[in-house]
Amino acid sequence: MPKIDIYTDGASRGNPGPAACGFAVYADGVEIFTGRKYLGTATNNFAEYTAVIEAAKCPMVADAHEINFFMDSELIVKQMTGIYRVKHPDMIMLKQQLDSILAGKKVTFTHVRRELNKTADRLANEAIDEAQK
Repeated sequence: MPKIDIYTDGASRGNPGPAACGFAVYADGVEIFTGRKYLGTATNNFAEYTAVIEAAKCPMVADAHEINFFMDSELIVKQMTGIYRVKHPDMIMLKQQLDSILAGKKVTFTHVRRELNKTADRLANEAIDEAQK
């Protein structure tokens, strides 16, 4: 089974405002899939969590046993690693959904600078741009 790295990003123009998520999946360093989804009016944190959930539900990811997530949302990384507690009821539900999807897998969450997350950021912003045409 290849090593799976996933870069995710959520975007919200306004908070809340028009929102979307994007992600790029890599197997052994080679991009194998990208995705984006417009979310309507939502907060940035909702978009960030949704990006991870959407990526985790991809068939090529569902079969992986070791997944490394990279994102520029330090808050979500710290919530997923247990450093911060999730307090908002909507975010608690999203984290529980994500925990369920990832149960039984070896998963890491790593904070990266925004400039290292350009593909996922571009995909999220493209989804908003397309929805607003």
